[in-house]
This record gives sequence, C-alpha cells and structure tokens, in this order.
Amino acid sequence: MAQTSYKQFCPVAMAAEVLCTRWTIVVLREMIAGSTRFNDLRRGVPRMSPALLSQRLKELEQAGVVERRKGEGGNLYEYHLTRSGRELEPIIQAFGVWGQRWIETELSLQNLSAPLLMWDMRRNIRAEPMPDRRSTVQFLFTGAPANQRKWWLLVTPGEGVELCSIDPGYDVDLYVGCDLKTMTAIWMGYETVRQALSDDRLKLTGDRKLAGNMQTWLGLSPFAKQKKLVA
Repeated sequence: MAQTSYKQFCPVAMAAEVLCTRWTIVVLREMIAGSTRFNDLRRGVPRMSPALLSQRLKELEQAGVVERRKGEGGNLYEYHLTRSGRELEPIIQAFGVWGQRWIETELSLQNLSAPLLMWDMRRNIRAEPMPDRRSTVQFLFTGAPANQRKWWLLVTPGEGVELCSIDPGYDVDLYVGCDLKTMTAIWMGYETVRQALSDDRLKLTGDRKLAGNMQTWLGLSPFAKQKKLVA
C-alpha cells in the first residue's frame, strides 16, 4: 500500500489507500455476506488467485479492518471483520446499490460466472416456501464450460443450503435448465422466472410445487429490488 500512497492527509485519500486496491472491495463484500474461511472467500472471488487473496487479507489485517483467528476446533483459521471493518458495511452496500441503479444491464450481463452466481444464490435461498424436507435442485447451464455446467443445491430446512459442483447422489426434485445469462438476469432482478418460462429460455422439470414457487424461494440478489436509473 505504501508504494501506491497518494501522499495526502485527506481522509478520503487515506481510506482509498486501504480500500481501493484491486479486489479489496469485493473481498470485503464476501466477508460482510458472512464468509470467514479462506476457501469460502475464494468461492466468492473465483477469478482471484489464492496468493493475491492471501496478500489482500494480510493488508486488511495490517490496516485493522480484518482479524485472523483460529476457528472452532482450532484447526482452521478464520478471518473476521473488526469494529472498523463492520463499519464499512453501509459503504459496500452503497457500492452495490449504485452499481445496480446506474450500470447498464447488458454491460453487467457480459460478466457471467457460474461459480459466483451459484455461490451467491446459495446464501440467499429461502427455505420457508420449500417442502419440510431436503430438496435437491439441479441447475444445468447450457453453453457453459463443461466443468461449470452442472450444479446442485441441497436445501434442508433448519440446516441451511449446500452447494455441490459434483453430483451428491440424491434424487433430484427439480431440474432447472437455461443458459447462464438467463439465470443471472433472473437472479439480478432484470427479469422474472415467468418471463423466462414464457419465452422458452427456462425449463423446469420435476416437482410442480417447487417449480411454481421458484420465484419465491430463489430469494434473488440483495440488490434486485433497486430500479435502473438513467443519467
């Protein structure tokens, strides 16, 4: 950070030295969303190298934004926001609101990532409208790279949601088929499940109740309710 110092006493410049290095805001987004373990953070920033993630975490620790401590059992280390880091939550939230309002939809949809989409969906799934048992939903993204084409969400009320990129071996309750752009647009609130179904860009096969309630249990991005604005 010292090499990129603005050499200004202004608090804006000083804060920018800590927060405006590449990937830092995105790493903080993941931590604010609840990720604490290194591998979970990596899943939220799949295109960031492990070495760079480690470097950014060390820098944030040195700045007093993050603290590293042993997790439960003492085998793995976890990264937690300090009081200083938690105070950044409304700032990170404001970044997302601004981006949802002012960045053009088509520009956003040029940056597709199946691992990031599924990781984001996993933590926002709403189990309440789903059956009172484990539900297995398989997503098949046509046109995606072979190693990113199939995903499974295991939703168990009271136990959370598990994301798998390898077949977990359970009977599938609902198959969801579409291209990655369509699912991303639905997740971001740019369009609805009903619209994608009517245009034959989305296919749902299996449990009718799960299919009928998909718009509800999907949860959507925390920024999906923000309306697009024009400068």
